[in-house]
Amino acid sequence: MSFSCSAFISEVHLMRWATAGLLALLVSVPGAHAEEEPLPVTVATPVNVVPTDELRLTGTLVAVRRSNLSPRVDGLVARVNVDAGSKVKQGDVLLELDPTLEQHALRQREAATAAAHAQVKEDERLVAEAERLTRDNHLPQNELALRQAALASSRALLQAARAEEAGQRERVQWHRLPAPFSGVIGRKLAEAGEWVTRGTPVLELVATDELYLDVQAPQERFAALTPETQVRVRPDALTGTVLEGRIVALVPVSDAGSRTFRVRVMVNDADQRLLPGTSATALFDLSLGNAKALLVPRDAILRSPDGSFSLFAVAQDGDGHVVQRRRVTIGHQSGTGVEILEGLAAGESVVVRGNEILRDGQPVRILQ
Repeated sequence: MSFSCSAFISEVHLMRWATAGLLALLVSVPGAHAEEEPLPVTVATPVNVVPTDELRLTGTLVAVRRSNLSPRVDGLVARVNVDAGSKVKQGDVLLELDPTLEQHALRQREAATAAAHAQVKEDERLVAEAERLTRDNHLPQNELALRQAALASSRALLQAARAEEAGQRERVQWHRLPAPFSGVIGRKLAEAGEWVTRGTPVLELVATDELYLDVQAPQERFAALTPETQVRVRPDALTGTVLEGRIVALVPVSDAGSRTFRVRVMVNDADQRLLPGTSATALFDLSLGNAKALLVPRDAILRSPDGSFSLFAVAQDGDGHVVQRRRVTIGHQSGTGVEILEGLAAGESVVVRGNEILRDGQPVRILQ
């Protein structure tokens, strides 16, 4: 995995290179002292380790479910059973409208159902009587048929009455506003005594059991993210807390202004300590598996004006040391250092402090 060279080396490195060139020019001026004093430097030894790469992106925690609740009928608010900040469970009655008129209509439907039921019972008695008399030839067959037709009609009317009663009972229930899911009341928008209409929000309900974190990934790192990428979430409101997360959506549509792509991370918060609207940092693990690489500290790398990279390796020179300028090819950049692909052997020490003013072949004194 490679990265942009311009993104890696800062302007400070360019200044260091310019300073080194200037001093090297001054040293070469005729009349300079014949024997140079070794320059003090700090060195480090490259290591073969598995490079780690962690992408950190900050975003805002958002509730998976957020709903503006409104009643299903117009009416006068009789009572509000919750307030902002109240925790509720699914099915809890949050608000009630005055159902007086609908309750009167329900009693009428119940009475109509009772009358229809009584008529069915009477028609069943008449049919049973007609069947007995017909068997004894005391009643003509057409009378039995008429009574059976009347019974069928009364049964149909009973079914209609029961349906109307059920519909009216449901309309009464519409005056009660239940919680569609468990959560916290975010806002209370109505009070007792107010007249509200259908579609007018009266409460805001926010689920806190599931939260996701939306972050914007830069275009050069977006391709490295997959649903299998390991991710941890560090909430800013809970110092020292790190939670597990998982990528649930990678939106391949960029923000034209910033050239970033949206990544959605679902956060595993079993204790429900997170709060919607707070900020958090997603830590994406982009390590390259178990392959080891030769890594040097970032301070060892110098960038030349032509865009190439180099470093100073330390070599033994009698009882002292000299530096050798090496042009190197760099690879992956991680939190542990910079990968060297070509130009340096394992075990060679490199200068990490004092390399701003060095030139090839210059004697150095290694600081402990």
